[in-house]
Amino acid sequence: MGGHLGGKTARRVTAAEAAALVKSGDWVDFGFGIGQPEAFDRALALRKDELAGVKIRAALSLRPRQVLEADREGRHFQWFNWHFSGYDRRQHDAGLANYIPMNFGEAPDFYRRFIDPVDLAVFKCCPRDARGFYNFSGACSYHAAIAERARRIVVEVDEKLPYCHGPGNGVHESQVDCVIRGDNPGPPEIANPPPSDIDRTIADFIAAEVEDGACLQIGIGAMPNAVCTTLKDSGVKDLGIHTEMLVDGIIDLYEAGIVTNARKQLNPGVITYTFAAGSKRQYDFLHDNRALETHPVDYTNLPHNIMQNDRVVSVNNTTQIDLQGQAASESDGHRHISGTGGQLQFVRGAYASKGGKSFVCLSSTYDKGKDGQRRSRIVVGLTPGNVVTTPRTDTMYVVTEYGMVNLKGRSVAERAKALIAIAHPDFREELSRGAREKNLVPRHFL
Repeated sequence: MGGHLGGKTARRVTAAEAAALVKSGDWVDFGFGIGQPEAFDRALALRKDELAGVKIRAALSLRPRQVLEADREGRHFQWFNWHFSGYDRRQHDAGLANYIPMNFGEAPDFYRRFIDPVDLAVFKCCPRDARGFYNFSGACSYHAAIAERARRIVVEVDEKLPYCHGPGNGVHESQVDCVIRGDNPGPPEIANPPPSDIDRTIADFIAAEVEDGACLQIGIGAMPNAVCTTLKDSGVKDLGIHTEMLVDGIIDLYEAGIVTNARKQLNPGVITYTFAAGSKRQYDFLHDNRALETHPVDYTNLPHNIMQNDRVVSVNNTTQIDLQGQAASESDGHRHISGTGGQLQFVRGAYASKGGKSFVCLSSTYDKGKDGQRRSRIVVGLTPGNVVTTPRTDTMYVVTEYGMVNLKGRSVAERAKALIAIAHPDFREELSRGAREKNLVPRHFL
């Protein structure tokens, strides 16, 4: 366990004094999302020339990391990452980041079973509360598991973080070695891209499938958020939320009285989530609000928990899908762009729930390359190197702006024909020809 001070009060130190604890070759954990440190990051970057081979683990970096900006050759700091943000992706493109494959809900178990003890864990937290806990704010995820495995724990206090209620969302002062008074930048705000006409069309297809009392998981991006906007005017009622990421669209549904959580079997009456990232409005809504509970990610994301709610509806994006139903949602060939996250676990949890449905959505085409040539996202075979996020055996509903198909129970030939039917019309003949050439659809098949 972290905290080697025999239960004494943690020392108040400067960021430089905390950074001085790091030695060459150490494993340092910066944690997740809005819980990554700022002042400590800058102080550690200033020690660059004194250190070599410091390995830093993190996920979803929402601000530039100074340890990477200071060491563009990666000789002093090595960056390991569970899930890429746009910033992390650019560091990977520059050869400075290493991706660690993971189903997000397994992260706590990874730390407890497979990862050597962390030499130093650094969390950005709310100020100590009346019970002596430093609240993880909207970065619950797997921080408690890191704390269990850390030889030393440093807390960087940010008074502008929202205080988020939920079991296991904090580290007790008796575990903490050092506390830094940060410079209170608050959580980074994440812009909500406006939905396109395609997003709204896809959202209409999905919203029509959502029943009263359904329990939603909404992923990141304009398309899933468009589903929330459409549901506001759909007449549906008594929705519940059991999700991985809290997005602004969920708050819209709650404030409209559409999300009540009244019919949930697991955690009735509250919105359940594991991390938050969004607008200032979202953070203000979260702060000290008992209508929401944040839980460790092995609670929110494991399918055997997800399935305990009836009529689970899971909505996630993908970037490419082949004619057999394999969804590649995290890479572009060998270029890694995001991560597995919770997509597969929510696909499986939704399927296993009574009356549950999972939706993988994508625009039918995209523009790629300097020539801006349009390409189909539905393909005969995945781009070489593309990572399968959701296997064909798990994919349920697939939705584009041209329609929706359910692949469960369908043969390979039936899947191919169904997916071609919702591809962009300009590519259907080419896809049909490719399906026959690869014998995915036999010549005699009607």
